[in-house]
Formats: sequence, C-alpha cells, structure tokens
Amino acid sequence: MEWEQSRESTNIEDRRGQGGGGFAIGGGGGLGIGAILILAAIGYFTGIDPRILIGGAEIVTGAGVSTPAPAPSVQQQQAAANDPMRRFVAKVLGQTEDVWSKVLPEQKGVQYTAPTLVLYSGATRSGCGQAMSAMGPFYCPNDQKVYLDMSFFNDMRAKYGGGGDFAYAYVVAHEIGHHVQDLLGILAKVDDAKSQMNRTQANALSVRVELMADCLAGVWAYSANEQWRILDPGDVEKAIATASAIGDDRLQTAAQGYAVPDSFTHGSSAMRQKWLTTGLQSGQIDSCNTFKQ
Repeated sequence: MEWEQSRESTNIEDRRGQGGGGFAIGGGGGLGIGAILILAAIGYFTGIDPRILIGGAEIVTGAGVSTPAPAPSVQQQQAAANDPMRRFVAKVLGQTEDVWSKVLPEQKGVQYTAPTLVLYSGATRSGCGQAMSAMGPFYCPNDQKVYLDMSFFNDMRAKYGGGGDFAYAYVVAHEIGHHVQDLLGILAKVDDAKSQMNRTQANALSVRVELMADCLAGVWAYSANEQWRILDPGDVEKAIATASAIGDDRLQTAAQGYAVPDSFTHGSSAMRQKWLTTGLQSGQIDSCNTFKQ
C-alpha cells in the first residue's frame, strides 16, 4: 500500500503510557490462547457472544463517562514522532478524512465531521465505558471517537490473515465506517430497533451494521485508490484474507470448537469478504445497504 505521500491527520489523541484507567487482560494487549478460552467459556455461560469478548469491533454502548487525557509529555511527543506505526495510522486517518469529506456530501448530501482516533495501551476510558485491548478496535458514538490499541496489529500478523499495510488500513477504515453510519443516523435507528428485539434478532441487526462498515471501508479504498493510487499488487487479497480471518464463524470455532450463527454479531467470513469486495468494486455508499439483503 502506498501511503507515505499522504498527509497526517491531527485528530489523534495518544494516551499510550498515560495509565490504563482500568485493567487489561493479558497486560499489553494481545491475548494468549488461555485467555481466549476463558473468554469463550464466559461467553458460553453468560450468553455473551465470545466474538465481542475476544476481538470484536462491536459498537460498545454503556454509561461510562470519558475522562480527559493528560497532555503528553515532551518525551511522549518525541516518541510519537519517531513511531512508524503511529505515523502510518495518522496518514491512513488523513486519507479517510479527505475521502469522506468529498464522498459523503457528494453521494448523500451530508457534511463530514472528522472523528478523533484514540491510541491507548491496555485499557482506557471511553464515552461508552471501559476500553480494553481484548475488545479490539471500536467506535464509540457517544463521544465520536475510535479507540485503538495498536497491539491489535500484532494479533493480525499472528492470527488474523497475516496483516500488511492495507489490511491494517482496512481495520481503521472499518471503524471510520461506523462513524459514517453515525453521521447518516443509522446507528441511532439501529439502537432504537434493538430495544424492541430479542437477543437473536438484535445480533442479526448487529451483523448488518458490521457488514455495512466493511463495505464502507471498501468505498474508502476505492476512492483513495482513485485519488492517490494507494493499492499495490496483493493488497486487496490481504485485506480480504483479514476479513475472512475475523469472521464470527472462524473466531468462534477457534475459541470453542464450533460456531453459533444465531450469536453472530459481525458476520461470517464469506459475508465479510463479500461486503468488503462490494465497496471496493462500486465506490458507492448506496451499494452498502446491507439491511435490504
């Protein structure tokens, strides 16, 4: 993926090294197989989807109140300036801002307001409650921030399709896709609908939300490639491999030996591949209407 020539977003709040505001399973981020199995057992006995506990990008809702992060020290600022992954994330975020500031008004008549991306280590507070590395990246509509512990990229290299720049960018773009849904009023409508549903029905609706975010990540990639020719040979295949590796069926089978489709909240591997590819090929927001499929 070509990203070096892109501008860096300034909408990043780097909380790494500032204290966790809570505990994180496994300390620095990545889960070992023992922790995965424990979380799978918790999910089984409580009825909570293990995908959420293990590595989800589920939209988190709750009553938590975000607390302002202290200003970074000079040493932290210097470390951030020399951090290649932070620089990469800042440039990808800048690309999403430039794309959606153009595409969203053109295609839907809605102005784009950029979210903040919070980098943290282990645990931190969000407007949706506690953020922990075990949850994976997620978007919080209450404060319009994306939360990312970059140790998730290590997990991607080890467990989720092998990683790669475009695969990492896809993860960021997926969460920004949730912000686009928020600006379009979709998340609020989904939350209202869920309050009238049983668990199985609510899970099915969550799947539609997540698949749409996959498709919107594809729309971003289509437009970014049109503007800056970001895609190199093999990039799309790596992103699709990642989408496949983080499907609910694959993750549940790895954690507990079997999959429970009624508990899916993000979609199967095949579904995630399909919708990412749809956005990549069309470049159109309207092609991402997963609620009518």
